[in-house]
Amino acid sequence: VQLQASGGGSVQPGGSLRLSCAASGLNMSANTVGWYRQAPGKQRELVAAITFAGYPKYGDSVKGRFTISGDNAKNTLSLDMNSLKPEDTAVYYCIGPIRYYWSSVFEYDYRGQGTQVTVSS
Repeated sequence: VQLQASGGGSVQPGGSLRLSCAASGLNMSANTVGWYRQAPGKQRELVAAITFAGYPKYGDSVKGRFTISGDNAKNTLSLDMNSLKPEDTAVYYCIGPIRYYWSSVFEYDYRGQGTQVTVSS
């Protein structure tokens, strides 16, 4: 299984970015997949996930700003991030299948290489 994330970069507060994750060896539409982020000195945070049934789940800190979606035909996963804040700065990782998630605890099988998102003026 390989998960290839892309789309990170630097943006000013209030700006937008779109992250993408291309999967090989994993049928994303048949699994719960998602994104987590890791900022220096902070605990990792599950940002968003989408179940095999298509139901999204978001972390409290990104609700209303981030949108997760999948393209079944391309076997890709996307994360649209709007109204970005400096506290969104982190390395974002595409993960799946997500075996378990509850509050801040989550477990997964595979992780992509990560893409840096920096929000700064």
